[in-house]
Amino acid sequence: MTQQSVEPRTTAEDAGSGSRVPAGRSWLDRYFHISERGSSVAREVRGGVTTFMAMAYILLLNPLILSGKDAAGDTLGQKALITATAFAAAFTTLLMGFAGKVPLVLAAGLSVSGVISSQVAPAMTWPQAMGMCVMYGAVIMLLVVTGLREMIMNAIPLALKHGITMGIGLFIALIGLYKSGFVQQGKATPLTLGPAGQLVGWPVLLFAGTLLLIFMLQARGTPGAILIGIISGTVVAVILNAAGVIDPKQWSHGAPELHGSAVSMPDFSLFGHVEFGGWGHVGAMTVTMIVFTLVLAGFFDAMATIIGVGTEAGLADDKGRMPGLSKALFIDGAGGAIGGLSGASGQTVFVESATGVGEGARTGLSSAVSGLFFAACLFFTPVTAIVPQEVASAALVVIGAMMMMNARHVDWSDRATAIPVFLTVVLMPFTYQITVGVGAGVISWVAIKIAQGKAREIGVLMWGMTVIFLVYFCLHPIEAWLGVH
Repeated sequence: MTQQSVEPRTTAEDAGSGSRVPAGRSWLDRYFHISERGSSVAREVRGGVTTFMAMAYILLLNPLILSGKDAAGDTLGQKALITATAFAAAFTTLLMGFAGKVPLVLAAGLSVSGVISSQVAPAMTWPQAMGMCVMYGAVIMLLVVTGLREMIMNAIPLALKHGITMGIGLFIALIGLYKSGFVQQGKATPLTLGPAGQLVGWPVLLFAGTLLLIFMLQARGTPGAILIGIISGTVVAVILNAAGVIDPKQWSHGAPELHGSAVSMPDFSLFGHVEFGGWGHVGAMTVTMIVFTLVLAGFFDAMATIIGVGTEAGLADDKGRMPGLSKALFIDGAGGAIGGLSGASGQTVFVESATGVGEGARTGLSSAVSGLFFAACLFFTPVTAIVPQEVASAALVVIGAMMMMNARHVDWSDRATAIPVFLTVVLMPFTYQITVGVGAGVISWVAIKIAQGKAREIGVLMWGMTVIFLVYFCLHPIEAWLGVH
């Protein structure tokens, strides 16, 4: 019997795809399970490019967040930060693609970077702060190795998982609307259309045009709608900017043009600058609270994102469980340590991974493509910066709309289900934190079960998560009670 006549075995990773495995597949198809998941090499490449373009802003935004001073008054070099951000994103994303084999892209977590910049670095040195990233990454990896992290994810009720997906959808849609300038912080209201109830400037109109173009292409069933929209918007932006139609000051992160040479050598001066210990002036309790906060940010943000993107990609089964989950979770945990060692802060799975999924990506090949683009940015960072934030933001709103379609899976007539899902969905965008939405959903779900006299249905892990989230929400008064500053 020849090799071609043997039908490849369908593994657990391929279950639920509903696709018949074709004979005579390429090694690329076999390794990434492309056919089993109903995808193609072209879709995976397109998805990888789209995801990269949707989150390339991290190469500029993360260095901006980490640009402050530490307790010693030292700052990190801008070029070194860009190199660290690109390297860590490339390494962890390639690892996710080739080992995890799922369409998830990692980069510096903005929630983690925010904690490092605002809470950790002002209390210690930058090397010590990066050491904290390594510590929290090690804790998460330990949780994965013991199986506890996957058990926690599987313990979450399916309705809450759909709520998490929808909440992330609204969250990333709000990010896109805000970063584009379509909505801004108002003087009399929390948010308003534009700066004062009206749209101002060509860039925000370009965002609106790009958004409409993508929606129109999707409605026509055009393949690559998101990528076509981003490329088209970027080309128009470059032309309008070169023609002098748009004032360069109107662009939120610089005009869409090449500044200087297209090639620059990477600066690895931050790599390996990590310190453990020397926290005597801070105190053990403060260090514990910092690690606890970072673990919460890295654990539940990534958990919610993996659930949301995995569900959108059709990789989850009828109970919301995703095959190969343990590998993805371990790599995500390793991203915390890798980011700390690189000097870029902890790496985590990005919600922008959903943009590639929206283009048809279903396997790790798309992640590998995104990782290679990040690696190229070590040398071509000036080219990456050409894509305007206003244009890339349109993709986030589109994916938000797509993820909201999970509402059809929720029984809104059952209050015991609808209330926790509602809190999960609305609190993510309203608080600008994914973890808050997950926590509110878990606590309310448990509380309602108790009120219904169904405490036995809750389960040990849901009880444990409820306690953890109660501590999370009460963290400030607990710190005040313990005398932690």
